[in-house]
Amino acid sequence: MPRTCTICTHPERDVIDAALVAGEAFRRVAARYKVTEQAIRRHRKAHLPEVLIKAQEAAEAARADDLLAQLRDLTAEAHRIKDRAERTGDYRTALAGIRELVRIVELLAKLRGELDERPQLNVLVVPQWLAVRAALVAALASYPEARAAVAEQLLALEAGNDHRR
Repeated sequence: MPRTCTICTHPERDVIDAALVAGEAFRRVAARYKVTEQAIRRHRKAHLPEVLIKAQEAAEAARADDLLAQLRDLTAEAHRIKDRAERTGDYRTALAGIRELVRIVELLAKLRGELDERPQLNVLVVPQWLAVRAALVAALASYPEARAAVAEQLLALEAGNDHRR
């Protein structure tokens, strides 16, 4: 049966973990908290990565919450400026406010992973595909029924209709 980690059960574990994360010498930490240097080494190797991962996840979540709060504040400010500009008839400023609101919505969509900005490639207009299609149709010139069937399937695929038999 594996031993219980004396550092994990130590009443000052959080302080010990913080000292290890800060890079303090094992010997100094061990002496201060009256544990063995070997226990400190084992704990750091076996258990501290879990703590660091959890701490990093918590910090990232806090940063994300802070960023969303800032975006909410900016959204409210943009609405306020736009509304005031509309009331005073300053439509140029109102339109600028609308543009800023659009940018904020785009940023939120990116942050939430709802906006895919990866390039899209339409293979149906790529010269290589056009050459393959022409070669297929030409190769089937001696076989009119097969040529018609292949042409029909190719047209269906290009139109977005998959009519496989």
